[in-house]
Amino acid sequence: MVDDKQSRDEKADDEERRPPEREREEVRNRVEEDKPKQGNHNSQLGDLDEVLEAQNYPTATDELVEAYGDYVIQTQRGEETLEEVLASTDNQMYDSADDVRRRLLGLVHR
Repeated sequence: MVDDKQSRDEKADDEERRPPEREREEVRNRVEEDKPKQGNHNSQLGDLDEVLEAQNYPTATDELVEAYGDYVIQTQRGEETLEEVLASTDNQMYDSADDVRRRLLGLVHR
């Protein structure tokens, strides 16, 4: 590309029309905020979601029931405790809060 006054002027005009990086970042952030969150687990798991994040992993079903069995979860049948939701499952190991969420949400959507 030839570096002449006209091409420099066109480049300057393009840069003036382009929003500054900060504005672009703000627009991206607003777009991300407007997107629906995947799974929307907070509405069903309530306060349990926060305590799952604080839990030490790996952990077992029995440990979760012992520690948080009385937490209420919204299910298709209404409200059930964590203990009631997990009652039909075998004792299994979970590596993260996301593993527990996936299992719980799978069970409550049956």
